[in-house]
Amino acid sequence: MWFSPRRTVERLVATRPAYFVWPLAVLGTFTSLFNQSSVIYGASYLLNWQLMLSILVFGALIGIVWLYLAGFMLSWIGRLLGGQASALHMRTVFAWSTLPTILGFLVILAVGAAFGRGRTLDSVPLLVAAFSLWSLVVFLLMLGRVLGFGFFRTILTYILNTLLGIVLALFIRSFLYQPFNIPASSMRPTLLVGDYLFVSKFAYGYSRFSLPFGARLPAGRIFASEPARGDVVVFRVPKDEVDYVKRVVGLPGDRIQMKQGELFINEVAVKRERLADEEAEQDACGSEGRGHVKRWRETLSNGVSYETLDCLDNGPLDSTDIYTVPAGHFFMLGDNRDNSTDSRVLSAVGYVPLENLIGRVSVIFFSRTEDDGTPPHVRTNRIGRIVH
Repeated sequence: MWFSPRRTVERLVATRPAYFVWPLAVLGTFTSLFNQSSVIYGASYLLNWQLMLSILVFGALIGIVWLYLAGFMLSWIGRLLGGQASALHMRTVFAWSTLPTILGFLVILAVGAAFGRGRTLDSVPLLVAAFSLWSLVVFLLMLGRVLGFGFFRTILTYILNTLLGIVLALFIRSFLYQPFNIPASSMRPTLLVGDYLFVSKFAYGYSRFSLPFGARLPAGRIFASEPARGDVVVFRVPKDEVDYVKRVVGLPGDRIQMKQGELFINEVAVKRERLADEEAEQDACGSEGRGHVKRWRETLSNGVSYETLDCLDNGPLDSTDIYTVPAGHFFMLGDNRDNSTDSRVLSAVGYVPLENLIGRVSVIFFSRTEDDGTPPHVRTNRIGRIVH
């Protein structure tokens, strides 16, 4: 396998083309994700069994899906260029070419363990680059042999497959799920600084704000659907063209008011109960240091329940006039009530038109501490959390 991959793949496709294909695809994707993360965060930083388990689960899902997509795309492109290999044979090539990447993972793991935790190692990027290049060479050699191609058609197949993969990724990002990260604490404790989330783009239909290069598109929304009360959404602020994430509390025609920190919708107080104070990693009110912050659980009329923070008694936005939500607009609040610029501030955010919605926050796929005065670490307990 290591020194004669072309002969190896010939024997595999001739006798046992499905041999170890699934385990290798899963391990290859997992180790590739780990290796790339090691470049960013350092190998020793990733020596955490919970984090590795999270990456393994994610790699298993992505690896199996991509195994079949890659097999189909490579077979289809190969046939267009005159090859006759089946999708099963292409899956064999894809899976077995990950062996150098898997070996690279073992080497990086050993290096990280040898040099101790919490250190970023300068050698990791070079190791990742070397083993990734080795995998690419093995992949191209095996691909050319299975398709019966020479150098140029093999390279052309690889380039076309890469371009098709990019188009597929752009389609998913544009129309299905788009990643965002949380840079501020206005939605704490639901969302923390350093959370990375997927936003469902199709939840409310599409507009010029939710589609790439949509500035020239006409106003309005296609396949439109209104958000439910309590949804956590990403939207484009009408005032300054910045993307915000907040919770929908007011629907068209609703009357919203804050009275001494308590939320009223249509003159009815939202049910809430006091929880134990939060001891924040970093002060949730935006100042330096640690502190205890009041915590509440609110439950809306449709049963949606979530936690909020109350940093200040009689804060500047704790008592407001009545806001009447216009038709086709929505009223947004941050869960961190005293540290959120939201629809209560009409000059900054105000009422948000349906057209400005980008999507609904679905799941946290990664989370790490950022600049909170402690050594950075991954919040493994938040990975995979569904956002309500």
